[in-house]
Amino acid sequence: MAKKRPQTKAAQRQSAPPGRAQLIDGEIPVVGAREPCPCGSGRRYKACHGREAAHAVTELVQRPFEGLAGECDWVALRELVPAATVELTLKDGLPEGVPSVALATVLPMAWPALRRDDGSVLLGLQNDTPSGDISRDLADTLTRALAAEPGTPVAAQRVDPQGPRLQDLLDASAPFEPAVHSGFEFWVPDSENATPEVTASLERANAAAIPTVRLTSVDSSYWCETPDKNHLRWVMPHPEERLLDALARLHAAGTSSLGEGTRLVGSFRAHGLTVPVWDLPSAMTAEDCEKPAAAFAERLAGALAVDAPLTPEERRARGGLTNRQVTLS
Repeated sequence: MAKKRPQTKAAQRQSAPPGRAQLIDGEIPVVGAREPCPCGSGRRYKACHGREAAHAVTELVQRPFEGLAGECDWVALRELVPAATVELTLKDGLPEGVPSVALATVLPMAWPALRRDDGSVLLGLQNDTPSGDISRDLADTLTRALAAEPGTPVAAQRVDPQGPRLQDLLDASAPFEPAVHSGFEFWVPDSENATPEVTASLERANAAAIPTVRLTSVDSSYWCETPDKNHLRWVMPHPEERLLDALARLHAAGTSSLGEGTRLVGSFRAHGLTVPVWDLPSAMTAEDCEKPAAAFAERLAGALAVDAPLTPEERRARGGLTNRQVTLS
């Protein structure tokens, strides 16, 4: 018995039930996985064009914030900073009735976004996202928040893999200047009228927040206080291999610390960027870090400019740093 040959896409379209509209590739909207595919094939979406959409949605984008102003700070606010906000500038300006748009590390009840009573929008950054492209997920949430009714949160949803990304919506020439907060009071400008759920969420978030300060002498560097010791975590834009070589040169030369009692202990890898981490004495404040960090930035610039192969001692130092590297995303 001869095997039945699989139908081509053209044949599938020809054999679709009569009266059903036929759509060409590129016009097919995203629908539920179990719904009939809008292309008219007669199959469920997940077994038809949903396969390509699912692949596009789940494919991981290694540097989702690349091309945005303040890429390093986007990474820091996504992974390292408990409470912070940033005013965002849209390419096409603010829609009517929206006085401002701001990025927030976290929102009450982990809402993806919130359209406040006054029409302003808060976009949450640290939420779980449904696809492998955080930028596209956030852009979808932002678009829906701009159109939401004032006084309502925005829920998560499956994202159109062809939808816009943050890079399409935000003005890359506008400054990106995070304001780090000691707590999450920015959630409730009118605390007396906050719901019990929001008030409880605020209390829990404030209790868990680690004191964090953004340094002013260098970019994208954040001091934080923990019970046993303090830390400095510095998101850097340099290519990973080149940065690790430079850190190894400084480490081998004994110049990778930020002063007495401090130590470069390793690095994170987050959203395509590298984040060196220093242990600091518990008495060392953020202000105490300013001058040592600026001096280290100068030493690092010199090490990044060196093209010579690593010495055996530098290779050993690099191996130690690599072994202590942790991937956050």
